[in-house]
Amino acid sequence: MENTPLLDGLRVVDLASWIAGPAAATVLGDFGADVVKVEPPVVGDAYRAFSRFPPNPEVDGINYTWQLENRNKRSIELNLKSPNARAVLERLVRWADVLVTNFPPPARARLGLDYEDLEQLNPRLIYADITGFGETGPDADKPGFDVTAYWARSGLMDMTRQGTAPPALNVFGAGDHATAISLFAGVMTALYRREKTGRGARVTASLIAEGAWGAGCWLSAVLAGASNPRPLDRRDPPNALGNTYRTADDRWLLLAFANEDKEVPLFLKAIGHPEAADNPHFKDSASRHAHAAEIVALLDETFATRPLAQWREVLDGAGLTYGVVQTLEEAAHDPQFVADGVFVPVDDGGTDGGTESYLTIDSPVRLDQEQKVRPRRAPELGEHTQAVLSEIGFDTTEIKDLASAGTIRLRGDA
Repeated sequence: MENTPLLDGLRVVDLASWIAGPAAATVLGDFGADVVKVEPPVVGDAYRAFSRFPPNPEVDGINYTWQLENRNKRSIELNLKSPNARAVLERLVRWADVLVTNFPPPARARLGLDYEDLEQLNPRLIYADITGFGETGPDADKPGFDVTAYWARSGLMDMTRQGTAPPALNVFGAGDHATAISLFAGVMTALYRREKTGRGARVTASLIAEGAWGAGCWLSAVLAGASNPRPLDRRDPPNALGNTYRTADDRWLLLAFANEDKEVPLFLKAIGHPEAADNPHFKDSASRHAHAAEIVALLDETFATRPLAQWREVLDGAGLTYGVVQTLEEAAHDPQFVADGVFVPVDDGGTDGGTESYLTIDSPVRLDQEQKVRPRRAPELGEHTQAVLSEIGFDTTEIKDLASAGTIRLRGDA
């Protein structure tokens, strides 16, 4: 059928928690995969509770962050530590095309969740494994979040320091989402390999590797023997034309000139300083970099004379490359995001076919020739336990026995 989603029929077991692993499974679900999220009974994925903490993303009873990472999934409650859980897990593995996990290596070994264990059950399984610090080395078993493994350990955090100020925290989840896309790409590569070989594969991604990739422009230079770049100081940056400036209404602009020799004369004319083009400090790239502090002082004084709206007109009129440092509120109402489909409505499952009561953020991977699945409400904890277990071959009596043993919890159980 022409409207059948690209990954329709692909079966995914999401054993991961928090953001990076679950988000990779979400992208698979965006393209139509059937994703079953396995969660511990009663408490579920700890990320469900994130909305209770500042900045309190739960509004009007909607857990927006949970919705973002776990839309288009079904949820079952399964106590993996229960002796009877193995029978459920093995049927899920045989059912699945892809399994996503972020258990630390010691926990995987204790639970019998290593790739070598599961490959024997399903040789076609794509085993997608995400860690904080990779699979080998002295820190492989350490827990890691994106703020520690991706942001701090990679050197990215150090590069945010302004002068002697402390380094800045990254936006929570930024490294997780980047790593999720890498894991998604790995899964799709492994699926292509399976088409060619008939065999499954183990796919790995880590927050520390993603951080090194993110810091690559600087880190690769240091690896080659270059001196460590100093932390950025906007008053004396490496390049005054790749820097932030405050406007008269206390807003910030970011200049980003890629073709300086062409753009600098246009820029100086646009901001009312055409005479500066004859200043030796502006002569060429080397001069501009050597005299960055003096250029920043001039531009600070200039940009402080007009509000943001006027500077946008000036810079747009000259066709120059710049960015506006927007607030999250401004980003949420930015018409470009809506026009380009970055924000998409959630189908809340209403009887009218789903109301567009709120928006979520689409995953960034797109194919012009394929339609994504419209985001559906993220599942309640254990919402689909009985249905999924029936689907993988458990009868009513077996399901009740599993519930009695504490291996699963059915909705409505205390």
